[in-house]
Amino acid sequence: MCGICGIALSARSHRLVDPPGLHRRLAVIDVGRGHQPMPSDDGSLHIVYNGEIYNHLDLRVALERRGHRYRTSCDTETILHLYQEEGPRAVEQLRGMFAFAIWDSRKQELFLARDRLGVKPLYYVHATDGSFYFASEIKALLAARAVSPRVNYEALPDYLANHAPSGAATLFQDVHRLMPGHTLRWRDGAVDLRQYWDLSFAPVDEASPVDEDLIAGFGERFTEAVRSHLMSDVPLGVFLSGGIDSASIVAVMSRLVKEPIKTFSIGFAQREANELGYARTVADAYHTEHHDVVVSPEAFFAALPTLVWHEDEPLAHPSSVALYFVARLAMEHVKVVLTGEGSDELLGGYGRYARTLYNIRWGTPYHRIVQARVRDAVRSGIACLHRGSLLRQKLERSFLCVAPDLASIYLDNFAVFPRALQAQLFTPVAKEQMSAADPYRVVRGYLERTTALTPLDRLLYADTKTYLHELLMKQDQMSMAASVESRVPFLDHPLVEFAAGLPAHLKLRGFTTKRILRESMKHLLPPSVLARPKMGFPVPVGNWFRGRWRGMLTELVLGERATQRDIFNPEVVRGIVREHLSGRTQHTEQLWALVNFELWLRRFLDREEDLRLPDQRYSAAMC
Repeated sequence: MCGICGIALSARSHRLVDPPGLHRRLAVIDVGRGHQPMPSDDGSLHIVYNGEIYNHLDLRVALERRGHRYRTSCDTETILHLYQEEGPRAVEQLRGMFAFAIWDSRKQELFLARDRLGVKPLYYVHATDGSFYFASEIKALLAARAVSPRVNYEALPDYLANHAPSGAATLFQDVHRLMPGHTLRWRDGAVDLRQYWDLSFAPVDEASPVDEDLIAGFGERFTEAVRSHLMSDVPLGVFLSGGIDSASIVAVMSRLVKEPIKTFSIGFAQREANELGYARTVADAYHTEHHDVVVSPEAFFAALPTLVWHEDEPLAHPSSVALYFVARLAMEHVKVVLTGEGSDELLGGYGRYARTLYNIRWGTPYHRIVQARVRDAVRSGIACLHRGSLLRQKLERSFLCVAPDLASIYLDNFAVFPRALQAQLFTPVAKEQMSAADPYRVVRGYLERTTALTPLDRLLYADTKTYLHELLMKQDQMSMAASVESRVPFLDHPLVEFAAGLPAHLKLRGFTTKRILRESMKHLLPPSVLARPKMGFPVPVGNWFRGRWRGMLTELVLGERATQRDIFNPEVVRGIVREHLSGRTQHTEQLWALVNFELWLRRFLDREEDLRLPDQRYSAAMC
């Protein structure tokens, strides 16, 4: 796999490391000569870099005209030459996914940069003595003893609500992530953070654009994004779910390459969690060299402890495990894959956007006009419905029961652990270590600062800055765990900037999601793919927890070790488990979060290297 790390010790620590950087490379461009750390011609600069710069050949032509001489054909060298010319502003010309560090021995200065959307990870520790540590993975910072592993209680409410910490904080105390679209300069113990890119929702700069022109423009830009992401000196393929995102990539790619495309899919034995038929429909339509794998629950759970280690933080989604298995399948055939990640945040693809806008539209006049006593009577009537009924669950999440403000109707409504439940969940000991318990503080900040004018674009901006980041970390870490590089053409930043400026009705119209993608692809994709509802990489882990794997809940959620940590209220946790096992209520996301949090604690804080799941014989002891 590919990754970077380095240490810069301040003068207060008696010496400076020159140059501070190590690199482990999954070679994709100029396989034989792109070794790192890479020095400049005069030896004053050294770079360690992880990623791909898709416009590096264009930049190279311009740099050679300015007199720069190349020793390799690697994109790493282009970054180095460009930095010699432009300094920190060089990052603004890069088109791609990247995390890199450049050491300037003349200035005794370290410069770090991360790509605009955060496709590649980069973490750091800034010690109290001024020393600075950075790495692609948190475990490298722990190995360097930059910090001792401790729970960051300030980030815990955010994790429990939103699947993962939303901002610069991580679940490790004093470990931060360099945010997407940011640079960092370290010199003599001091750090300077700057943002070089942000997502603007200013309308597309075209004279009186009509929908047809915008749809054509999107199609052209998407095709160019896919073309640029085919840059490789090694075999590449596509993760294919059979949904519109991955199918669109295959459709466009089939027009750009001569050889059969290699596609890879994953499924589970349970019908509700098997998309293989959809994937084969697309594979047959474009005559791909298709491969798929069916993963058993035994294999799924056997891999979980190792994957928590690869992720560095608790696995946010069960689909992370599925992603690892499909990456491992792909690794037998290719080194690089294209994926459909990012389309949902770009074009309004999640069902929660349409439901939120519907609830705001009708909830605002309802709460303004209808008297409080009438609203109370309606809520009471809904509460009388059978607790496990689908109708009650839907109505309880509608404007009839929830205030139509974004914090309630969007953030709380789709949180793993909403605010009211968190107030009961944490023990007094845990609450004492939290200065602020608002799990939406980071997300609220993005909702308030965006220039977006429509409610939909405000939601897309916030999710692009937060939720998407976690999905990209899942994508990178799970594919890299199998030594495969994943690329995301939907997040090519010129395409992202164009899509942000589109009218909202071309993203979401009623309950039709990603309208502009559907319109631009309707002459390429089979109708069954265009009309297919989103499944979202389903994994039947909720049913597994009710079956022979309930022993995981006994040990990891209700067990003595988990209880003695004094973080979660045992009675509240027991109630969640009991309701889920009864089948009355689905608590899959909550139980997944608790299971993975305990596994993470055991692996990183308890330093249990030979981490194994509990024996399923304990299932009989379930309360």
